[in-house]
Amino acid sequence: MKKRTKITLCVGLFLFLCIATVGSYTVGKFIAGKKAADVHKKIAKVSDENKDFIGDKRIGEEITVMLVGNDKRDGEKEGRSDSLMVGYYNMKTKQPKLISIMRDSYVQIPGHGLDKINAAYAYGGASLTKKVLNNSFKLPVNYYVSLKFDDFVHIIDDCYPKGIKINAEKELDLDGVHIMPGKQIMHGNTLLQYARFRKDEEGDFGRIRRQQQVMTALTKQSKDLVSLVNLPKVLGEVLGIINTNLSSDVLVDVAKDFLLGKVKTTKCLSVPVKGSWNFNDNTPSGSVIEIDEGKNATAISDFLKKRMIPNEKNNS
Repeated sequence: MKKRTKITLCVGLFLFLCIATVGSYTVGKFIAGKKAADVHKKIAKVSDENKDFIGDKRIGEEITVMLVGNDKRDGEKEGRSDSLMVGYYNMKTKQPKLISIMRDSYVQIPGHGLDKINAAYAYGGASLTKKVLNNSFKLPVNYYVSLKFDDFVHIIDDCYPKGIKINAEKELDLDGVHIMPGKQIMHGNTLLQYARFRKDEEGDFGRIRRQQQVMTALTKQSKDLVSLVNLPKVLGEVLGIINTNLSSDVLVDVAKDFLLGKVKTTKCLSVPVKGSWNFNDNTPSGSVIEIDEGKNATAISDFLKKRMIPNEKNNS
């Protein structure tokens, strides 16, 4: 009996040491990645402009994340959102969805009147942008992620060191990057320019389609991401670079699903939807897209299966 007890104790001690070692390794990797990002960017995790962000209450296993591509320049407090999306993920069904909102959509911005939706971030950061999404589209937002262009490039090159497979729809030129049509491997900067391009007859409509193509490719090829062993370090780097209220726990849980190939194909929606908008070139904000907010709120609700903000909420 004593011998069996000793064996049990030895096995238990061995397992404890293994868990402790793995835990220490994981934490160490995470901290190392975070420090590397802080040195690289010299920025805090959450900026002062977004410290007052309060997300809508989560419903079960569903999460929504407002994704802001910020075109902030040096010396500016906060730039306009160059791209605005809302990502949805159901941690139970493993279904990701993506809503892309055109930057020239003409909406009411609390305290500023009618303006292009991308101005909301410059006026009031993530909090005001969330309020606009709540008010105009009844769209719930639990979390936000904001990053600048060079942050995107850094993250793509770190997380996808082998690049991303993209079937470029046509020949494009932007900021010194020349892209030929057809299947190819794109790294951070090339992928960014492909997603940003809008200097053709399609304008923002074509750009949103390419952004969704890029986001879908990132999701589909997530199994080719860094290994699980290096995941803590990469997540540490990502959290050190982006501006977000996402906790590391939520990020790790979602990242594991993507890395292990558990997620379904991403479903996409572009806003405004067909038949709900028209151009107006004569406004104080210049050329805008006037939208039927009711039709678009309904389309978003159907897309997210009736997940909406109540009418009485967030109307201030």
